[in-house]
Amino acid sequence: MSDKSSAAFFRAEGVLISRGVVHAATWMAAQRAGLRERAFRFGQAALAAPVFGLLGQNDRSLGNRIAHLAYREMTSDRIDVLAEEYVDDMLEDHVLDSGVELIKKARAAGHRVVVISEGIAEIMERAVEKYFRGVDDLCCNHLEYKDHKATGKLLEPVIGGYEGGRWVQAYAAEHGVDLSRSVAYAGHGPDLLLLSAVGQPCVVNPDHTLRKAAKEADWPVVDYTA
Repeated sequence: MSDKSSAAFFRAEGVLISRGVVHAATWMAAQRAGLRERAFRFGQAALAAPVFGLLGQNDRSLGNRIAHLAYREMTSDRIDVLAEEYVDDMLEDHVLDSGVELIKKARAAGHRVVVISEGIAEIMERAVEKYFRGVDDLCCNHLEYKDHKATGKLLEPVIGGYEGGRWVQAYAAEHGVDLSRSVAYAGHGPDLLLLSAVGQPCVVNPDHTLRKAAKEADWPVVDYTA
């Protein structure tokens, strides 16, 4: 990949896809073998939904940790197979065409394109390859494995909280990116520091917290459903 003097950072959830990690974890849990195990892990994933509702506009890290407990004891091979099915069968109708167009415009403008996601690598790497051409880098969550089985934990740092601002600063330093000439698209309260780090922030399909902050900061707001 060639070096670029500016970058376009895209938060996947809400900007590029309309489905989030709770939906993915719940679907994956529903595919587990054994009725009792399936019901237990499905329940764990479902518990993350109210946590996102209560804390999602402030810090989504806890919701992410709870949602991904549903993967505990699943083998890496099984997760890979289910991830492929999920991307092919469940995500296609939830890819936001307007987000795809934003990526195309960023490429045309000469930006390095970076996608930031709460989703796990097994899903997001496939999704980016299939639906979002022209992406240079992906930052997402990674499951912890022991003896080829998921422990139900995420490796640090957990994407979804306020780490976005620190991460983008580190990324810029590593890749020689001028943040003052860069753009970012995001829609959740915890993305406030990510958006604040670039010269051209754009709020997309925002939650209440970020919509209010965007109004106060006089940032552009874009609402779309496709």
